[in-house]
Amino acid sequence: MAELERHISIWNACLRIFEENVDKKQFNVWFKAIVPVSFEGTTLTVEVPTDFFREYLESAYLQIIKATLRRVIGPEARLVYKVHPVRREAPMVYPAATEEVPVNKPVMINTFQPASNPGPFVFPGIQKVQIQPRLNPTYCFDNLVKGECNRIGVTAGQNISEKPGKTPFNPLFIFGGSGLGKTHIAQAIGIAIHDRYPDLVVLYVTGNEFKTQYVNAIKVNNKLSDFMAFYMRIDVLIVDDIQELIGPASQNAFFNIFNYLHQSGKQLVFTSDRAPADLVNFEERLLSRFKWGLSVELTRPDQETRLAMLRSRCFREGIAISDDVLTFLAERIRTNFRELEGALISLIANATLCQKEVTLELAEKITESIVGEDQTEVTIGKVQEVVCDYFNITRDTLLSKSRKRQIVQARQIAMYMSRNLISGCSLSTIGMELGGKDHATVLHACTTVSDLMSTDKTFRQYVTDIEKMLVPAGR
Repeated sequence: MAELERHISIWNACLRIFEENVDKKQFNVWFKAIVPVSFEGTTLTVEVPTDFFREYLESAYLQIIKATLRRVIGPEARLVYKVHPVRREAPMVYPAATEEVPVNKPVMINTFQPASNPGPFVFPGIQKVQIQPRLNPTYCFDNLVKGECNRIGVTAGQNISEKPGKTPFNPLFIFGGSGLGKTHIAQAIGIAIHDRYPDLVVLYVTGNEFKTQYVNAIKVNNKLSDFMAFYMRIDVLIVDDIQELIGPASQNAFFNIFNYLHQSGKQLVFTSDRAPADLVNFEERLLSRFKWGLSVELTRPDQETRLAMLRSRCFREGIAISDDVLTFLAERIRTNFRELEGALISLIANATLCQKEVTLELAEKITESIVGEDQTEVTIGKVQEVVCDYFNITRDTLLSKSRKRQIVQARQIAMYMSRNLISGCSLSTIGMELGGKDHATVLHACTTVSDLMSTDKTFRQYVTDIEKMLVPAGR
């Protein structure tokens, strides 16, 4: 058979084995849709319809696929997937059953207690070691949708990745609610730095993992120095969910590591579910250092950003979904990216597994289990009502020209909430509905509220309470 047709011959041989070992219905759904593309050396490349298809295929049939390929091609057999793109971009390529994760170059660790090695951070004497960066290649800047909700964080992260440790953004402290993309931005910074500066040692770790590693280190006699030596060798340290770093002993160790790395011009990136000023049970000297660089809050994505994220993920999955369905999802789920992405994946999974068409009706059914009963639409009138109730003032007072501090702050919070929670509502419309103000006044009010939330705990509590009243938990 001609060389160009070898991939077809090989795949047909594989199909015969799959057909004998897989349920007929499952075989028709998952294996017949695969198209052989090429065969070079010992690598067979096949095309699959979506990225979800690829992920499910490997999660459900990985062992039989491996065994079959080795039987047909040989022990060195490799499989590579190409996901058919929705638009006319180049197809996305995925090595089977593996990810090309970033890997640091080996480094020399100088430790001080030559003894048996009791844990991952103990290296007797001077030894060349491999520090895994623990970065997920999916969380790169290319896969991150940029909007008003995260623009400052993404821009700062990209600047850092170009000149790690040499920008004013050190440390970079990213905070915000769950599912808003803190981990994605932090990991994207690490991935971009690793790609641009492969000699730098990058490490991603969570606050809870750091605390656990510290506790394990001190339980072994005289091994704290090894733990410290390990972390002081890092060039880019990313600590996710740093609010979990509770305990004076572990915080003291982290304080010393922070000082050493920062003074050495190393880059520090932290994420948290709250602002530095709101962290509880943290040493003041550590909190002050968190504020040395740039603190960035991630907010709820607006309608335009939510829709852009859905379209981007559809392309990554290699599946076409109508704008009507995507717009419905973006309007229905407003809380965060994670819930929105989860709804999209659930929709794709149901359509793929049940061989159904992705319709508006199916989207309504899927989202019902995620967001529950119909949400009450947030309107400017609703915002006014909640703010007035909270501050115990009348609507006429809120809309008046009063310059009393409480009234001004209530009016500014109403503008801030209207801008953040109401999709497609212009600054001019908000100003007109809130006392006939112009768009510049509304913009100033939103900036003032953001600034006060970063410096005034009482004011921040006002905003948090009102937001919970407008957007109840689970919405």
